[in-house]
Amino acid sequence: MKSENRTHPVIHLFFILASLVCIIPFWLILMISFSSQNSLTKNGYSFWPAEFDFAAYRYLIHDAEPILRAFGVSILVTAIGTVVSLFLTSALAFSLSRKEFPLRRFMNFYVLLTMLFGGGLLPWYLVYTKVLHFQNSLLALIVPGLLGGFNVFVMRTYFTTSIPPSLMDSAQIDGASEYRTYFSIILPLSLPVLATIGLFSIVGYWNDWFTSLVFINNDKLYNLQYFLYNTLMNAQYLQSIADKAHIDAASSPLQPLEELRMAMAIIAVAPIALVFPFLQKYFVKGLTIGAVKG
Repeated sequence: MKSENRTHPVIHLFFILASLVCIIPFWLILMISFSSQNSLTKNGYSFWPAEFDFAAYRYLIHDAEPILRAFGVSILVTAIGTVVSLFLTSALAFSLSRKEFPLRRFMNFYVLLTMLFGGGLLPWYLVYTKVLHFQNSLLALIVPGLLGGFNVFVMRTYFTTSIPPSLMDSAQIDGASEYRTYFSIILPLSLPVLATIGLFSIVGYWNDWFTSLVFINNDKLYNLQYFLYNTLMNAQYLQSIADKAHIDAASSPLQPLEELRMAMAIIAVAPIALVFPFLQKYFVKGLTIGAVKG
């Protein structure tokens, strides 16, 4: 007797093709980063280099201390920022999900308004530099990304639709305070949405380079993304000088400009690619928040 739960081969084929569509661009980027400038000039992009060359990676790590320091800053900022962001977001979302909260309507409107409209770049800069004095500090890289209106509403929706109110009522009957209910009941039952929002925060902090551009003037506090961005800008500047001076490509101070872009992409995306498999199970559950249940 055939199993009725067996998946149709066409579905397997569809997902295999979809996986290849996602994997092939990353493979192409990896192979370009391993190619030599001469082979790219002659043959263009290919899925297997005609001539292997690690010049782009050698250029990035010729002085290992700055890039390792940038890695450390990004890891520290991402770890602290994600943990604090999850705490603040979940606490605010929990408050907004409680019908007993007297300022619930006002706070919902306030979060929605600030999500749709911002004060602009100049007021944002003045608040963090002249009022909070966060310039040239790690707080300048952490604080701006702590709260996001979209994340708050996603988490609030999870609390209102996926956690039975009877659990909180039972906790209140047993004498549990709001803090005890939040830490002992809400958070343990919210792993899917916490993992989803946590992944959003990790990607946001890891890919952020603009905050370093605006607030950081100390090269010891540059995060990885801004360090790579700055390296690429310097490489393009040197290449433009070489082009204007009609310097031959073989004797140019920087040969692997195209490979450098691809190597930077590999270095930047690799840590996120390593983190995602550990959160995938909860991330998939979190994507179904608010879905119609049969």
